[in-house]
Amino acid sequence: MDIHDLDLNLLVVFDVLLRERRVAAAARELGISQPGVSNALNRMRRVFSDELFLRTPNGMVPTPLAESLAEPVSDALGRIRAMLNKPTGFDPAQSARSFTIAMTDIGEIYFLPQLMKWLSATAPGVTVSTVRDTAINLREEMETGRVDLALGFLPDLQAGFFQQRLFRQRYVCLYRRGHPAAGADGLTLKAFRAAEHISVVAAGTGHGLVDEMIQRAGVTRNVRMRVPHFVAVGHIVQQTDLIAVVPEAYAMRTLEPFGLACAPCPVKIPDIVINMLWHGKNHRDTGNRWLREHLFEEFSR
Repeated sequence: MDIHDLDLNLLVVFDVLLRERRVAAAARELGISQPGVSNALNRMRRVFSDELFLRTPNGMVPTPLAESLAEPVSDALGRIRAMLNKPTGFDPAQSARSFTIAMTDIGEIYFLPQLMKWLSATAPGVTVSTVRDTAINLREEMETGRVDLALGFLPDLQAGFFQQRLFRQRYVCLYRRGHPAAGADGLTLKAFRAAEHISVVAAGTGHGLVDEMIQRAGVTRNVRMRVPHFVAVGHIVQQTDLIAVVPEAYAMRTLEPFGLACAPCPVKIPDIVINMLWHGKNHRDTGNRWLREHLFEEFSR
């Protein structure tokens, strides 16, 4: 398909439909009529030769092609918005605003050191609080504005929210240096099967699907310990021969402090996408845009 065949305004309609999943809700957000949304959808269907969205009792369900387009379209529109909507009316050097960000313990380990270093230099009066997305009704908290942003792997948080991809990462095996099962090239599948494991459940974050993915690959782990979060994994792996399957971003932050090593997981696990999400309520808020812009510039890759 030639880019000249596509009215780029249709991508805005596509992005909103993907989030709202209903023509009426999309029309309200876009400020156009429902027939206008339907007409745009019909034009997109002709361009892509695909239904894109199927009507069901639960709303408009995206087709596989629409799902494959979702991330690149959202990412491209996010970049354009960031360029066109430079923050105004917010003075970070003078602000005493407090931002609340939902993230996991991995997020705190990965994002906060660099974020706080930057805030100390550019916005010394700005403070940050974090909340666990599993400990609150995240959708409700963001809709009311009590939570400004969410960072992480949050596949259940879509309709009604804007999102911007920060990076994609793989899962790796994490173990202590000198682990008897690890060779120069890491872990073989045989060694992985034979080793004792620590499993991180992390319910509600998406990371809890790791065990299911490994089982689907026909591999049964010898799990000796299960924990609900990642915060203690480095300490435990450092002192034992347990192996953990963790996101690479977490592994990179723990190698030196705990004397650990990591290697690609011998079981193929799909990469995960770490996104930044915010509700439409905060979309035009200048302070929120200022923080989003920095997070994207600092952490996107």
